Amino acid sequence: MSDERTAQIRERITIEPAPRTVTATFEGATLARSGKALLLKERGHDPVFYLPKEDVEMALMTPTDRHTTCPWKGEARYWSIRDGEKTADNAVWAYDTPHDGVGEIAGHVAFDRRFVEVAETD
Repeated sequence: MSDERTAQIRERITIEPAPRTVTATFEGATLARSGKALLLKERGHDPVFYLPKEDVEMALMTPTDRHTTCPWKGEARYWSIRDGEKTADNAVWAYDTPHDGVGEIAGHVAFDRRFVEVAETD
């Protein structure tokens, strides 16, 4: 990727460490808790927390066939949440090989706030 393209991405997107611990819950079950979350702010969109996979209960996630492409971040893949009888399809995503300029989000996942409550807790 060109330096000019990376500069365009960095003008549109900022990523910073979350100032406090971030917790993600689904139907009362804790999916993740991390003191190493990142806060991604993209112009024109609500801020999104990205949590390191090692701090996420990935055993509650089932990979799906869904993939989307963001011109700024790259290709995302998705998981559905399965906790007993409760499900949320394609409610978790990650950019495994994000574009230059947002490489910090590799190894992290984000949650669809329509299904998952994500909040700073400490």
